[in-house]
Amino acid sequence: MTTKDTLFAAPIEKLGDFTFDESVAEVFPDMIQRSIPGYSNIITAIGMLAERFVTPNSRVYDLGCSRGAATLSARRHIQQPNVHIIGVDNSLPMVERCRQHIAAYHSEIPVDILCEDIRQIPIHNASMVILNFTLQFLPPEDRTALLNNIYQGLNPNGVLVLSEKYRFDEKPINDLLIDLHHQFKRANGYSELEVSQKRTALENVMRTDSIEGQKERLKNLGFSHVSMWFQCFNFGSMIAIK
Repeated sequence: MTTKDTLFAAPIEKLGDFTFDESVAEVFPDMIQRSIPGYSNIITAIGMLAERFVTPNSRVYDLGCSRGAATLSARRHIQQPNVHIIGVDNSLPMVERCRQHIAAYHSEIPVDILCEDIRQIPIHNASMVILNFTLQFLPPEDRTALLNNIYQGLNPNGVLVLSEKYRFDEKPINDLLIDLHHQFKRANGYSELEVSQKRTALENVMRTDSIEGQKERLKNLGFSHVSMWFQCFNFGSMIAIK
């Protein structure tokens, strides 16, 4: 049974920065479904992309795997032999739950879930790398190095799936999409207080990129094809093929 997210339902006198601690890990499935428009579609599509791009004798990396939704979606669709999935997250509460979820579903495909900093993980022999709402939580100055590490570790024709919350340079558009996102959250049962407090908690830990800047960064690193495949309001997912 999914635990309902009520972490910001009551006034918090000293609102600190958002962290993926025990309380967040406990309510995370409810939080993310009610907070990210199209999240279920993205998870489903990750499985479809895994079916197309994962090759025999290769690795799949889920960087910032949280409770394992993307890992499980990929594993369910992989049909090639000798594939190894590696999930990485720096939140021990998330990792503990992820390992439990992975173990609950039998599969011939081995999965290792590591509690590590994704910036320190070597990437090699990868046919697919997943960054599902992860990069936005890294300091902006660390993002290009991580993406370059991913590019260098991808095999030819390997794919990066990069899902993010984005900012838009045109202020009227940016403001509109933020308002629509907040309306989406209210429609999913969040109060004005919850929306406001969570936004404040995220201000210092989630700094968004623009779609154009992200595409340019990926192309400069050497990716042959980069495209948005999904967008809803200020959330989107792109694929980058080596």
